[in-house]
Amino acid sequence: MNGAKDRVRALLRPEVLALSAYATVDAQGYIKLDAMENPYPWPEAMVEEWLTRLRTAAPNRYPDPSCTRLKGALRAALGIPAEAGLLVGNGSDEIIQIILMAVAGSGGCVLAPEPTFVMYRQISTCLGLPFVGVPLREPDFSLDPDALGAALARHRPKVVFLAYPNNPTGNLFDEAAILRVLAEAPGLVVLDEAYAPYAGRSFLSRLPEFGNLLVMRTLSKLGLAGLRLGLVAGDPAWIEQLDKVRLPYNINVLTQISGEFALEKRAVLDAQVAQLVQHRQALREELSKFHAVHVYPSWANFLLFRLLCHDAERVYQELKAAGILVKNLHPVGGPLRQCMRVTVGTAEENRHFLLALRHILETQDPAHDS
Repeated sequence: MNGAKDRVRALLRPEVLALSAYATVDAQGYIKLDAMENPYPWPEAMVEEWLTRLRTAAPNRYPDPSCTRLKGALRAALGIPAEAGLLVGNGSDEIIQIILMAVAGSGGCVLAPEPTFVMYRQISTCLGLPFVGVPLREPDFSLDPDALGAALARHRPKVVFLAYPNNPTGNLFDEAAILRVLAEAPGLVVLDEAYAPYAGRSFLSRLPEFGNLLVMRTLSKLGLAGLRLGLVAGDPAWIEQLDKVRLPYNINVLTQISGEFALEKRAVLDAQVAQLVQHRQALREELSKFHAVHVYPSWANFLLFRLLCHDAERVYQELKAAGILVKNLHPVGGPLRQCMRVTVGTAEENRHFLLALRHILETQDPAHDS
């Protein structure tokens, strides 16, 4: 159309042209177990109180650019040390982007163990930054301290990302290995604690010990995915500089009010998390009974499992036909071949998933798969 494609190819960076957009599936009408969301809605009384609070919003005015009240609520709810700086973003994705825009720069590279959260590589590539992936150990997806140490010495990354627990594997990296990375990294280490509510482990309280550590959190997995609210805490010297890169008014007024309100009701969210941790254990026990499946331990609100003698693509499509969405990781390849990830849902959602998967595995002939 009017030569637009030629102009696009002439003006955009090759690494952007080579990317694929982040893909999502239309989930309407499905049991949605593909996005690590908390499946539980708020109690009706809480919703009514929330709507009353929202009536105080002034959408004709810009929101508080500093998010002062919201930051206070986050500090109190998450136990962020008083001496740590704090920056909030539009989900953890924006936080990752801010860090990489500010820190990596010319001549720097970004490093992370893989497989891990895809946005570390995706955003690095979008910004034209070299990305180095260090393979996790097989078969347990643990950190390989020696391989990481060698990569740190060779590539001298300006930023290292460690997901704690890791996505999509669900495991919690060994603390001693993380401490070694903190000691040997020449630049900044970002610990992504998106699933901390389900793991019960965190480095937040230890921030004052490490001048090169930032801890990232999101409220998405806690039950507020629709708000898109993330945060990063660390030494004020880091946060002061990162705040220069943050776009003004990046957290809208409705998110600020809603986030502050939800944190006041933390007991409700904590009870939902506790319920999901119980569901995670029950789901893992039932899934482990399937002889054609290997399920991995998880500290998050999802389970990674491998199909031992069935084709992941066919199983994924048949689950979808049965009205259930999970994440098919087989296309990623490597150690995730024949792997799928299922979010822990309600007891009823988990039951439907298990029944559907059992039926598929019992009726699908493994001999026809490769």
